[in-house]
Amino acid sequence: MPRMTSGVGTEAVPEVSMGRIAVAGFIGTTIEFFDFYAYGIAAALVLNAAFFPNLDPVAGTLAAFSTYAVAFLSRPLGSALFGHWGDRIGRKSMLIASLLTMGLSTALVGALPGYATLGVFAPILLVVLRFVQGIGLGGEWGGAALLAAEHAPPGKRGLYTLFPQLGPAIGFILANGVFLGLSIGMDSATFAAWGWRIPFLASAVLVLVGLLVRLGIAESPVFRRASPARVPLAGLLRHQPRELLLGSGAMIVQYALFYTATTYCLSYGTSILKIPRTEMLLLTMIAVIFLGLFTAASSLASDRFGRRRVVLAGCVAGIVWGLVMFPLLDTRSPVLIVVALGGALAIMGLSYGPMAAYLPELFDTRHRYSGASMAYSLGGVLGGAVPPLVATALQASLGSIAIGGFISLLAVLSLLCVLALRETRDRDLSAAA
Repeated sequence: MPRMTSGVGTEAVPEVSMGRIAVAGFIGTTIEFFDFYAYGIAAALVLNAAFFPNLDPVAGTLAAFSTYAVAFLSRPLGSALFGHWGDRIGRKSMLIASLLTMGLSTALVGALPGYATLGVFAPILLVVLRFVQGIGLGGEWGGAALLAAEHAPPGKRGLYTLFPQLGPAIGFILANGVFLGLSIGMDSATFAAWGWRIPFLASAVLVLVGLLVRLGIAESPVFRRASPARVPLAGLLRHQPRELLLGSGAMIVQYALFYTATTYCLSYGTSILKIPRTEMLLLTMIAVIFLGLFTAASSLASDRFGRRRVVLAGCVAGIVWGLVMFPLLDTRSPVLIVVALGGALAIMGLSYGPMAAYLPELFDTRHRYSGASMAYSLGGVLGGAVPPLVATALQASLGSIAIGGFISLLAVLSLLCVLALRETRDRDLSAAA
């Protein structure tokens, strides 16, 4: 008989259930972010030539990043859709649905013929699949974070929500590692012709693994005791619009640091600084290790010092690092490039780690899935979709120092939002309000 631990409220939760929740959150977010990041890496390296061959290099890169940005625009839609049903019928079922949505669209990207075969329909279909990818990811993070947060014992919410937060770091390392291996194992022509498709097609196997794990998890005890709202999003907008807007703003700096340091800087390093693709992939993969380490440390620290204080430290550091990052990159020194990228990702992890506990704690149970997911996704519209596009334009007109200034401005915006939020560490998630 499994040993029982003290759960939220008065309901006991089997200890084995917490282990399954942790594994399900970690595996699921790792797979979903692997899929999402594989597209970002491909956009930086090859999609412009495969789907936009008639454009000049700058325009082709902008077009490729535009299809990349589409997923950030569809993520709030996915958050609203999966959040509605997650607040109506349960967290578990929506986690399974989001995984299947993301997995199918990703595999189809790998099978999609290029411009040479389909002409203008190729980039159109690419945009559609990327849009569906974003819908799937829009429902993924909120469900994984809520299951962990709503199962966690008192005082350990930061610890248990750490596991879904590790998904981005591990998913990116896996995606980057696969592309690095392909770059080493085949010549550029072969990679451009079909090699880049392998990660997308192979992800179907990972999705099956994640599906099997998630079918065995338990529904949140907090949700089981709640009375579902008829229209959760309406209740969210009526009762907690302030928390939604400020929570979205708190996420901006994390998205900006991550997607600038990984997706944009991969393109910047290979096309502007003329660093070999394999070297840039390796340096980026080393830098992402710092994201995982600082995500874990900050998640644990938030149980001791509070969510708000830890996230504020990350925002302040982001303001400074935005001005330091590109001068370090422009040296072309491998060591300083790792410092530039690793510093940005460490700071991102510092503010990102507590968010899987912080965002759920901001919202009431009846619309918590909708609120946490929407805040997470809306922050990505400005922080994730915009920087790679703006950075490409700023680099062409004003140079790299302007990109760093833009990142610092976004960090200031997040800082102001977090200052306006309350501390939530000791909140009882089973309470109605």
